[in-house]
Amino acid sequence: MKRGRPLVAFTLSASERETLLGYSRRRTTSQAMALRARIVLKCAEGGANDAVADALSVSRATVGKWRARFVARRLAGLLDEPRVGAPRKVGDREVERLVTKTLEERPKAATHWSLRSMAKASGMSRTSINRIWKAFGLQPHRSETFKLSTDPQFVEKVRDIVGLYLAPPERAVVLCVDEKSQIQALDRTQPLLPMRPGQIERRTHDYVRHGTTSLFAALDVATGQVIGRCFRRHRSQEFLQFLRRIDDSVPGDLEVHLVVDNYGTHKTQAVRRWLLRHPRFHVHFTPTSASWINMVERWFAELTNRQIRRGAHRSTAQLELAIEQYLRTHNEDPRPFVWTKTADQILASVAAFCHRTSGSGH
Repeated sequence: MKRGRPLVAFTLSASERETLLGYSRRRTTSQAMALRARIVLKCAEGGANDAVADALSVSRATVGKWRARFVARRLAGLLDEPRVGAPRKVGDREVERLVTKTLEERPKAATHWSLRSMAKASGMSRTSINRIWKAFGLQPHRSETFKLSTDPQFVEKVRDIVGLYLAPPERAVVLCVDEKSQIQALDRTQPLLPMRPGQIERRTHDYVRHGTTSLFAALDVATGQVIGRCFRRHRSQEFLQFLRRIDDSVPGDLEVHLVVDNYGTHKTQAVRRWLLRHPRFHVHFTPTSASWINMVERWFAELTNRQIRRGAHRSTAQLELAIEQYLRTHNEDPRPFVWTKTADQILASVAAFCHRTSGSGH
């Protein structure tokens, strides 16, 4: 026979039952509050703590705790009690003044606020300022650059190129073409110190230049494969040679759509004559100052991060060999980039950004 303190019986009023049912079913209710409501509802049906605990897969102590708190304080007993700790020293008005000062004012003889300068100007501690800045996502020490295209045909070009990405033509290949020019063959003045446990790789801050090369690349949007070739110079003659390489690499029964920027070497008379003699080539120019729409730029970023930036090359030939090796390795297991935004979404984002910056006062 089980012994213990007798359970305190209680009944629910209609309003209490409705509130508890709302807590247990409403999607916006926290999981903790929903569980407490279900415990009280089960207990109100006359169930013992053991039975309620088994039914809700909680401990007997949990059931006893919320039964007792409900009996003592009714619905208010289900709320979390105030946490221990010192009361706030910075009120809402002080927070508002700090945020306004950060956004609308500048310190004397400086372009942006720091924790020290703001603490001196506002009289608040640096710890409090740091917490408020983090809470509101303010980072006065950081600055980014942007550039908006002024191309009068910006909308038409965006729709044209994004349409190629999202719905490429049948019996055709879409190639994003560009040049990564003036890639420097850099070697450090001292040998690299390799990574070891507890120590990252180290290198000297100074370097020796050994010439430059330019990489012409064409990224296949569908497969992720890249046609590439290095040239020592960056002229229309080299671009024509690269176009011939593309012509040889793409099967003759496929149309070729080239996404290129507005660089002068892409528009010379010699290039135009070559394109007229090869009618299967269709050129789509990106808007000016909008290199982000050319997906080969994303591949150039990977090339820089994985091969060029930390590489040490004692000659231009060694640099070109490293780039060619990266090309071969990439094409053994290519992975295409996936374009997700529609033209309408891009144009809406640009319009919102223009609207936001037009009233900045600069």
